[in-house]
Amino acid sequence: MLTTLASAWANLRTRRHLFAGAFVAVALGVALVASMGLGLAAAADPPAGKPQRFAQPVVVMPHDTLTVEVDRGPHRALDSKKIPHPQPVDKELLRELAELGTVHRDHLAPDAVGVDASAAAVREVVGDRAQVLTGAARRLADPGAERDAQAVVAVRAMLGTAGGVSAFVAVFVTASTFAFVVALRRREFGLLRLAGATPGRVRRQLFTEALAVGVAASATGCALGSWGAPLLARALIDNGIAPPWFTVSGTVTPQSTSWTSWTSWPFQLAFWTGLFVAVAGAWAASRRAGRIGPVEALRDADVDTDVMPWSRRIVGAALLALGLGLTVHTLWSDPSALLKRKTYTSQPMILITAAAALAPLLVRPVLRMIRLPGAVGLLVRENAAASVRRTAAVAAPVLVTVALAGSLMGSAESVSAAKAQEASEQTNSQLIATGDDLSLARRPVPGVAALSPSASTAVFVREEGTTLLRSEARAVSDPAALAATSRLPVVSGDIRHLDDRSIVVNEEWEHHRVGDRLTVWLGDGRRTTLRVAAVLAHGTGDNGAYVTMANAGAAPVDRIDVRLTPGASPAAATDALRAATSGHDVRVRTAAAWLDATPPRVKPQTRQGMLLLLGIALTYAAISLAGTQLMAASVRGRELRALRRAGATRAQVRLMLAGEALVAVAAGTALGLAVTALNLGGLAAALGLLSPESGAGAGAGLEAGVVVPWGVVSSAVGVCAVVAVGTGVLGAGWGRRNGVGEW
Repeated sequence: MLTTLASAWANLRTRRHLFAGAFVAVALGVALVASMGLGLAAAADPPAGKPQRFAQPVVVMPHDTLTVEVDRGPHRALDSKKIPHPQPVDKELLRELAELGTVHRDHLAPDAVGVDASAAAVREVVGDRAQVLTGAARRLADPGAERDAQAVVAVRAMLGTAGGVSAFVAVFVTASTFAFVVALRRREFGLLRLAGATPGRVRRQLFTEALAVGVAASATGCALGSWGAPLLARALIDNGIAPPWFTVSGTVTPQSTSWTSWTSWPFQLAFWTGLFVAVAGAWAASRRAGRIGPVEALRDADVDTDVMPWSRRIVGAALLALGLGLTVHTLWSDPSALLKRKTYTSQPMILITAAAALAPLLVRPVLRMIRLPGAVGLLVRENAAASVRRTAAVAAPVLVTVALAGSLMGSAESVSAAKAQEASEQTNSQLIATGDDLSLARRPVPGVAALSPSASTAVFVREEGTTLLRSEARAVSDPAALAATSRLPVVSGDIRHLDDRSIVVNEEWEHHRVGDRLTVWLGDGRRTTLRVAAVLAHGTGDNGAYVTMANAGAAPVDRIDVRLTPGASPAAATDALRAATSGHDVRVRTAAAWLDATPPRVKPQTRQGMLLLLGIALTYAAISLAGTQLMAASVRGRELRALRRAGATRAQVRLMLAGEALVAVAAGTALGLAVTALNLGGLAAALGLLSPESGAGAGAGLEAGVVVPWGVVSSAVGVCAVVAVGTGVLGAGWGRRNGVGEW
């Protein structure tokens, strides 16, 4: 054991340039996990803050959640959802509260009241008819409380996803680094075997080295994470992802009394994750190192052979089959699932991992297609093909970065483009008035043939008895006007048959046959039974339900769709409609202008979150590229000296090194774009399957097109190329100046 420790320590000191990349990768991963863990801890227990709406000690607020009993396996459980339009506190309860003390009302939003009375007395009077809020909980009655709660949920989702991507890329980079280290040290391990070292001894040495790197890097990463957590919070606020009051502490909170308290879990999770990543990354490499024969490495040529063990080929092929199989199965069973963010941010990882695992096999065919002019070009191509391990080690992180950028951003943009096209095709109005709590004068509007006021609401349904699902809905006052001002993709029934005892649903609902009777809960929490009057195609997922105003509770009218009479002047009709409409912030625009101003698009917060994920992946790619190039440069002294003796100038040698780096980056880019094409191809197929066929009320159908984010992909490739070329050339120059391979 002592011999192994001494040997590992000597290797770490003398070959620190080989382990620098793994150290930085693990340290960065631990720092990110620690920072994001601290962010998740802060989001799980946000600061209470001070109530802004009511100064009274007790606030009475109507119930704003719907709770329904559902089946969870053999047991019954409760499932709760927020309702958009809670019923106000009833007059009888207000009268009883007034007997306890002064009742303070907010006339701008009379959904809650403040009471000057003791909390115990108020609770006794209220019972289960409403919520009684005291202390910091009074903030729930503030106008921005729901918005802040949604922002915190978004922070949790983004940090959780970013942590998963960080772990995925960290494991990949660390494993690739250790594998390349083993490839560069084959002769060393051969000498150890020749001197009598057993395969177990070689494996233990590599494990010991990985353990030492992991402990040091994890401790460094925890310190960096503590420093970076407040910076992460500031970045989330600046990009509109987190609310302005969100803060993250970079240390264990004062309430914790020891390192083992729950408040230190981000540091513990980060440290042990980093250690696991380092050891796991070295595991496969150590098994391969232990199989090197005593003489095998000594007679190795400079041309790489047997670049991939069968175990890696089997794993890569299995992942490729799994990724493609999942896509085909989803297209067959539920194409709409491919349009959901959870699917298109997680499922592409399988194909990306498969391609990265098979990179040494895939790189060689790509290199055969590259043709470069001149003697230097021929040398670049042949060197890249002969040293396929080095080329694959450079190409793999580029592959991962390009595939992530193309798949994630491309999927998000493609879905948004399809939703925007769908919204345009379903709009048959010529003018649209928007605002808060709109109302129309009870007189005809000149030049207008049909007016369809509607309100945003929601309906809830218990699907398969196990889940309470929320469906966005529009409440309309005139179904005939809705039919005239829209082109909804009706597949059965007639939306003109919608009345106070019926509902329009889409094909995603469990029961979606015309005439079916459904038990639903409305936006104000009321339970009712409605008959299905019409069924819409599922489309991209934005085809919600339709009900009448009687089933919308207190939902205010926020949109009026207008169809003009033939020959009517749009400008004159706009003036007449504006004069006849009252409400807050009333705007009358053409349908084209409204669609252009409010298209379904990727939310800025979502885009910023994805760019953060890609930034993490790009940072890891840069670390991997720099480490690989520096490690490769440290052992190429003999090769470069031979070139110089053959008559090559130093400029030509540098040009060759730069060309090799660019060829490897190009190969990684080509493979990354191929993976992107597979992922976006599945999305395009899903859009094609979900497109409604042309016909009555169905519109022209969606074009199954995709959007490739060439700008983001090009930026990522440019950064990778600069890092690969710069470290490849400078690394060789550093080795020459320091006597490590004088050429």
